[in-house]
Amino acid sequence: MKEITLFEKPLPVTPVVPLSGDYGDNHFYIKRDDMLPFSFGGNKVRKAAEFYREIKNSDTDVVMTYGSNSSNHCRIIANMAASMGLACHVISPEENRERLYNTAFVEQLGAVIETCPVTKVAETIENRKAAYRREGKHPYFITGGGHGRPGTESYVKAYREICAYEKENGIHFDYIFHASGTGATQAGLVCGQLLNGDRDRQIVGISIAREQGRGRTVVKDSIREYLGERFAELYREDALLFTDEYRLGGYGNYSGEVLSLIDRVMEREGIPLDTTYVGKAFYGMCAFLKEHDIKDKNVLFIHTGGTPLYFDLLLKTGRR
Repeated sequence: MKEITLFEKPLPVTPVVPLSGDYGDNHFYIKRDDMLPFSFGGNKVRKAAEFYREIKNSDTDVVMTYGSNSSNHCRIIANMAASMGLACHVISPEENRERLYNTAFVEQLGAVIETCPVTKVAETIENRKAAYRREGKHPYFITGGGHGRPGTESYVKAYREICAYEKENGIHFDYIFHASGTGATQAGLVCGQLLNGDRDRQIVGISIAREQGRGRTVVKDSIREYLGERFAELYREDALLFTDEYRLGGYGNYSGEVLSLIDRVMEREGIPLDTTYVGKAFYGMCAFLKEHDIKDKNVLFIHTGGTPLYFDLLLKTGRR
């Protein structure tokens, strides 16, 4: 099994930069996790680094995961497996098989992509794991999106980075916004906040797909799993703010307002956003602040990556 030098030590601290544009009556900053130096960056790199440490200390010879054709997670995991000299097997729903850049990267990296009806995903995963075991192999399955304790841990560490930045630069972020999908990113940030005893900021997860009931429950379950016996002592309901008000109908859906905002950010800041994750969340952040009449606060937005999806957008909208 080959080592990935980047993952053998703590990941580089990603920059926090002030934004120049007018996005509301607040002071905006962005944390560039999209600049993590592995496979186009993003929050999935943080999570992969944690899974890497588990896999390296095991007898794994096949890395398995699940994700859609647009999944940043699948791209990163396929790249991690290839870098380690391991086989990779991706289970993906057959309902939407448009060939996007992330799909092409997964294929380029040598991963097997197995499609199935979305209703049979769990069954297909179990059958494939069993088949590998019958062959004498040792599969390691990573839940879609990097959901699970290692994924949560990665953003507990990111929260510490944010606190260190505040201390070094004499600033306090009143709000931290991010795209909330499978929930590990938000769970990690909230756990970091609870463990640090911080009560003077609000972390806001902007749902890009899930409705309130399921989305919030999944994040809370991840927080409970990570904190373990300390959950009852540390958890506060008001620390978990998950909003589905800006889903725009569900995963992958977007509006003209989202497109316009993505254009503005690219023109003004030189930062690419996408319509599935970060662009939609950035739009949700601006709308949330306006609707709640929040002004003159220090607001941090975490760019959780997805650069290949920006190029999909350029092709889809004819901007090339």
